[in-house]
Amino acid sequence: MGSSERRTALAGWIAAAFLTLPAALGLAGCGGRGEAPRNLVVDRVEAQRTAPLNPSSMSLAVGGAFAARQSAYADNLSPALTWAATPGAQTYAVIIEDPDARGATTFTHWLIWNIPGEAVGLPEGVPQGQSPPAPAGALQGLTDANTYGYFGPHPPPGTGLHHYHIELFALDAPLPLKATNRLPALEHALQGHVLAKGDLVATYVGPR
Repeated sequence: MGSSERRTALAGWIAAAFLTLPAALGLAGCGGRGEAPRNLVVDRVEAQRTAPLNPSSMSLAVGGAFAARQSAYADNLSPALTWAATPGAQTYAVIIEDPDARGATTFTHWLIWNIPGEAVGLPEGVPQGQSPPAPAGALQGLTDANTYGYFGPHPPPGTGLHHYHIELFALDAPLPLKATNRLPALEHALQGHVLAKGDLVATYVGPR
């Protein structure tokens, strides 16, 4: 190969490298301190209706960050949630997952189901335990911190920004689950009963 041909080949290689660099950087960023690839129950469970639920929270700061009192480093208070009533809903369920957690799966921060169908929200600070005093009839399953009830953000030091998905499901029936169940059992029970679903993303930055 002559020098002219080598220069042409080198120029082509450099151009190809620059074209593929943005895509490579984008893939590398998916599991970094940006939001990890989604692997959430709200994505895997089918809803009977296409119109999404839109949960909101007055507990979150501007930009969607959890307040310090919501974290497990502080008061560990579950966030207040509100949503619009879903026609035909018999119960609601809420799941909070962190896909930025280290490991092969998300970290489960809250499982609460059989929230009465007339409810249009949850107050801040739902007590821990399998059967909280309010909302009446609701049950709370085991989180990945082995707590019955809400376990707030607690990212390990140095892991940066985490995204917490607050997933809401309107259901056509109560779920026949015991509170000793974890996320896989709740996901299985949701199948075929979800009228509508929604997802609210909150963030939290752990200690440096």
